Amino acid sequence: MSVDTSELRARELMRAVAPARECAMYAELGFVSVEGRSGGRYAYLIYPHRPLLAYETGSGRLLSEYCVRFRDEGDRLPDADDVLARWLAIRGRERELIATANVNRPGHQIDPDHARRDLRRMREWIARNSDVD
Repeated sequence: MSVDTSELRARELMRAVAPARECAMYAELGFVSVEGRSGGRYAYLIYPHRPLLAYETGSGRLLSEYCVRFRDEGDRLPDADDVLARWLAIRGRERELIATANVNRPGHQIDPDHARRDLRRMREWIARNSDVD
């Protein structure tokens, strides 16, 4: 699969801003996970142009979908830009972001079985890439 120029530029920006681990995870898996401000009890899966999916980090139980959108003046944001915008919003203003999001039960837009497979893939990826900081 070829990656277009705007996505390549977006990935360069992601590498300049986000930790190497998140960038490598996105490059290989197509999504990232970021912990909430709960002391590690929950985190969010961030898919491009999809709701944020909150899950318990210990059990993997899916908690809620949070529908948020970041728009550009023109065409749809490249996937990496959309993921980076969500990552920055969670890291900087999680409470405000979640307070303004449309909240739905898990499975409203993201298939729970797909999300569970992604959580398993992510855990396997983390185990293989423990040296990526």
